[in-house]
Amino acid sequence: MSCPLNDLKPGQSGTVSGFAKLDDGAEHLMQMGVLEGADISVLRYAPTGDPVEIRVMGYSLSLRLADAANVLVDNVTKS
Repeated sequence: MSCPLNDLKPGQSGTVSGFAKLDDGAEHLMQMGVLEGADISVLRYAPTGDPVEIRVMGYSLSLRLADAANVLVDNVTKS
């Protein structure tokens, strides 16, 4: 069962299973390497809670929580 990326806590990881909605934001994330089947992990949240820092395709990205909520993740595990 998929859950949104913004539900993961630091140290958790999973596999991108798709997007809640395909829009320009999703297209932008795909261009940055957030692709279906990619391993993704949450590194940390900013002290204010937004943005979230993730690791995907071997590099770190900071995403707004609204964008992270659009990314669906399967196979969530604790690192």
